Amino acid sequence: MSLAVLKSRALSGMDAPEVTVEVHLANGLPGFTIVGLPETEVKEAKDRVRAALQNARFEFPNRRITVNLAPADLPKESGRFDLPIALGILAASKQIPGHALSHYEFAGELSLSGELRPIRGALAMTFAMCKDQLVKRSESTQSGQIAFILPRANADEAALVKEAYIYPADSLLQVAAHFSAQSSEAKLARHIPGNQLCPPQYADFSDVKGQLQAKRALEVAACGLHSVLLIGPPGTGKSMLASRFSGILPRMDDNEALEAAAVQSLTRGFSLAQWKVRPFRSPHHTASAVALVGGGGTPRPGEISLAHRGVLFLDELPEFDRRVLEVLREPLESGRISISRAARQADFPARFQLIAAMNPCPCGYLGHANGKCHCSPDVVGRYQGKISGPLLDRIDMQIQVGALPHADLVKQSEGEPTAQIQARVERAFTTQLARQGKANNVLNTGEVDQFCEPDEAGKQLLHSAMNKLNWSARSYHRVLKVARSIADLEQVSRIHHEHIAEAISYRRALKEQ
Repeated sequence: MSLAVLKSRALSGMDAPEVTVEVHLANGLPGFTIVGLPETEVKEAKDRVRAALQNARFEFPNRRITVNLAPADLPKESGRFDLPIALGILAASKQIPGHALSHYEFAGELSLSGELRPIRGALAMTFAMCKDQLVKRSESTQSGQIAFILPRANADEAALVKEAYIYPADSLLQVAAHFSAQSSEAKLARHIPGNQLCPPQYADFSDVKGQLQAKRALEVAACGLHSVLLIGPPGTGKSMLASRFSGILPRMDDNEALEAAAVQSLTRGFSLAQWKVRPFRSPHHTASAVALVGGGGTPRPGEISLAHRGVLFLDELPEFDRRVLEVLREPLESGRISISRAARQADFPARFQLIAAMNPCPCGYLGHANGKCHCSPDVVGRYQGKISGPLLDRIDMQIQVGALPHADLVKQSEGEPTAQIQARVERAFTTQLARQGKANNVLNTGEVDQFCEPDEAGKQLLHSAMNKLNWSARSYHRVLKVARSIADLEQVSRIHHEHIAEAISYRRALKEQ
């Protein structure tokens, strides 16, 4: 009777709980059983593992093999358990020594030839491994450094967690040799990331001619991380402005970059070229609510979470199904997505910046200088009414993007480059962090009262606008937050009435439903 015990990781939303892989060889009729709530991909591991062991010239035990993936009530999915199962069989059958296995965690999908294929969620698993080690050390239950052995294709991604010891491998044979070899030459080498991380690259704002008012509004939005709705006729540059917006946002710190990369890692959508690049997601208007929120039998992040710490751009906003748009309401406030299913629950971060664009009417030319629009007021009302009042109330700024006459467009000089705008935004954002430790957009009610108090003229102007426009309390606080961002751009400690007036002008492009 032989037993081998190894460690691996599952994925449950953004968490990567530890999984103990127990492999038991017993006498009796030959068989191969995997227990511990495995899903189809995990059940199929027995065929991949058998072929990989045989093609790597190992002996496959002609005995009763039982693999237990503990804890038993945690669902296990994907092929990441192939490698630990194969190593467990080799250790239990004494083909490799098993005494050093406890110093490692393993994950990797095996091909039939024994090659290691990349897995999804490597960054999330590595981050969870290091976090668990810190907890165990603080409780004095473990000493020493646990290393992670995984496919070479995932090494650069996992090594972004600086505290982790990553040992990449190309095949099952290499991993087995690491434990069997007497010489250091045959052992796996710790992966040390090189200098392959490049500065973030974005499209430049200098490509956009004219639209000074829209550019100013987007600068204010970037400063305080405010949500924006761009409204204007076709061809006025709404999409062009939105696609360049990520470049003027404050630079990502290491924690923000790790958060964003870990979410993208869950869908195999992360590459080193995206490190510290603000995510920019632009789903088509036919996207479903599940595509935005995430979900599935094994919950995975949707577009909202994939835009974490970046921009979610919704072009042609009224063309989205109204029920789809309503799912934006909670994450815009909370910054999180909770997906609940009968069998499991998953939480994903969703601190994104919404940039939406729309035409003012179905034909798109309402208010255009050429007078092409023939939409009746009822048609315009129904079109704009596709965006509900509660959602519109949560969008901080509504910006008119007007059409430029051809003669003026030709005369326009090249616009201000992204680097100059981003420098002003960075300075204002640094001021916010020094004052309150967070962006203006996420200030709570008490913090708004503390940090966003206007002067007397500003109070009177704001109260007048409140009474005239019938704003909600949420609208009132959002105007104050935008005004705070405008003052921060000017490096002014007190909000003045001109800041309030500008903030008010950013909420009047559409009437709230």
